[in-house]
Parts: sequence; structure tokens; C-alpha cells
Amino acid sequence: MHSKSFSKLGRKGGHRMAMLRNMLTSLIKHERLLTTTPRAKAVAPLADKLITIAKGGTWHHRMLASRIVKEKAMVIKLFGILAPRYSVREGGYTRVMKVSKNRYGDAADMSMVEFVDREGEVRPARRPARETGTIRGGDQKRIMEQYTEKGGKHPSLSWLF
Repeated sequence: MHSKSFSKLGRKGGHRMAMLRNMLTSLIKHERLLTTTPRAKAVAPLADKLITIAKGGTWHHRMLASRIVKEKAMVIKLFGILAPRYSVREGGYTRVMKVSKNRYGDAADMSMVEFVDREGEVRPARRPARETGTIRGGDQKRIMEQYTEKGGKHPSLSWLF
């Protein structure tokens, strides 16, 4: 029971990986996927990791992605469309939203997985931190230098001094 890091989804390893690979391929193809909540929560981090691989852009990254994605055209879309779209975003490429209606037949909770920052998304995404100017990583040092040059201390950066 301890250190359970991945949901088994009631399937053996080979079947589970085949199902997740099919779901990832469909998610890249349609950029939106309606599935059960546990499956959606299992496929979203894998999609984020796949986008991160695609942002590398080398031949090696393309081979790593083609091991997971089943269709060659979807690998081309991953590297040609999706990776450039998320070049400024540092993670959080997918969104999991619960759908109000349960599945007919077994009343399973349904969720929608979709890529953020795309045409026709259900809810607009928040802008990445680089564009909004929130304090992250290297920005802290730059903001701190600006305020120390002016002789004042920024209230939210008081823990840095």
C-alpha cells in the first residue's frame, strides 16, 4: 500500500500502457478527451511529460516521443504545433475538468482532459508567469535589484533580505 505512485486502473501493465498510449494519441489528435476521472488523472501528467519531451526538439526527443505516440502524423503535430505553442509555458499544459453528467450505464464520474491555450477551449487558461510578471526563479533577483537601487524594500520580498 505504501509508495503507490501510479493508479493501476484495474488493468495489468501491458494493457494499461496500451490504453494510455491510445489516449495520448487521441488527446494529441483532438486536443480534448472525454473519459473517466481516474483515467483523465492518469493521462494528464503523461501528456505534460510528452510536451516537455517535444520541446527538446532533437532527433533523440523525436524517437522518445514516437515510442509512446502511435501515429506518425501525431508525432509531427506534437513537434510542429504543440511544442512551439507551449515554448514559453513552464508546465501545466493540460487541464482536467470534471463533467457534470455521469456516464450512462454505470454512473462513472466523467472528466475532460484538454490542452490549455488553444482555440475553442472550455475555459481560458491563466497566462504563464513570465507574461504576467509574477515572482518566480530568476525574476526575484531582478526585482530585488530594482528595489534596492531605489533605496526601498519590496514588501513581498522581505523574506529575501
